[in-house]
Amino acid sequence: MKIYNLGEHNSLFNVFVSEIRDKITQKDSMRFRHNLRRMGEIFAYEISKHFEYENIKIETPLGVKEMGLPTKQPIVCSVLRAGVLLHEGILSYYDKAESAFISAYRKHDAAGRFHIELGYVACPSLEDKTLILCDPMLATGASLEVCYRSLIKYGKPRHTHFVSAIASVQGVEYLQKKLKGENFTLWIGGMDEELSIESYIVPGLGDAGDLAYGNKLQE
Repeated sequence: MKIYNLGEHNSLFNVFVSEIRDKITQKDSMRFRHNLRRMGEIFAYEISKHFEYENIKIETPLGVKEMGLPTKQPIVCSVLRAGVLLHEGILSYYDKAESAFISAYRKHDAAGRFHIELGYVACPSLEDKTLILCDPMLATGASLEVCYRSLIKYGKPRHTHFVSAIASVQGVEYLQKKLKGENFTLWIGGMDEELSIESYIVPGLGDAGDLAYGNKLQE
């Protein structure tokens, strides 16, 4: 598994990461959503460097110019609900991409343990295509693994790009272990060392879905 941490390098990208983390700036939910979309756009640009390209002749009013253009568009999938914002940002750069959606959430038991419950899935054929799977927070890694294994029922992608705004070391190690041998790349905006007792990333940023769309009722 290749890992690209865009936050490791000084760039404008880190302004957006800092603002989605900052507890004061987070109070502006519109800005939080906007920053996740902008991060999605930057991820899309970076991921595009790894597509397959072919030279195409473009006719201009004054002549012909040969340019390298992508041979295929990816399928962009978001884990509902917070993944939609990264999805929107990525999709704004891939004009002809198809979309997929999958819902996943933590189902807690009386002892406080949880497992991942899947719900709604809408997906085109993934066979031999490039899949971009978006989930803002890669905490334990369990959600992305379960979602990926559910999606490949719709065909085996040629390559999968996982995209998360913030990841934990534990979550990254989990994916490396559980998806060993799979053809995928992980793109993140930052990596943190800890998980809380409740398996939330520390320092992280909190609940991305709640920050974007408002607090949800707990079961």
